[in-house]
Amino acid sequence: MAASHFSGPVVSENGFQNGAGSTAVVAAATTLTAADSGVTQYLNAAGGAAITLPAPVAGMKFKFITQAAFATTDWTIVTAAGANIIEGAIYETTNLIVVASNEDTITLAAGFESVGDWIELESDGTSWFASGLFMLAGACAFTAT
Repeated sequence: MAASHFSGPVVSENGFQNGAGSTAVVAAATTLTAADSGVTQYLNAAGGAAITLPAPVAGMKFKFITQAAFATTDWTIVTAAGANIIEGAIYETTNLIVVASNEDTITLAAGFESVGDWIELESDGTSWFASGLFMLAGACAFTAT
């Protein structure tokens, strides 16, 4: 049987297998690489940790989902070298929109997390564009250091 055009992962022009369906569990501080693009990262630790993004490349995507409560310590997602390149907005179910404009840190606040909260980042090669959904107000914040 011949393979259809629907077979296999979608590979971007930069070689990223976005939407490949891979998953990983993050339970400690980690630095992501281009090879992690398209992998859904499940945050699963009693205490959060820092996740460092690679330098942006067009087509690179990351999704983070709260898999377990982390009521003792925040999770942070930071840009490489503190570059203020996070843009976009997330929604909290209280209808609050949290906006990012030239930020370098995303904080997922301990004590405000809900299993299933998520944030996704996609790059155009210059910036990281954020979108996501959180159950409680105060669960996610963007800052520039």
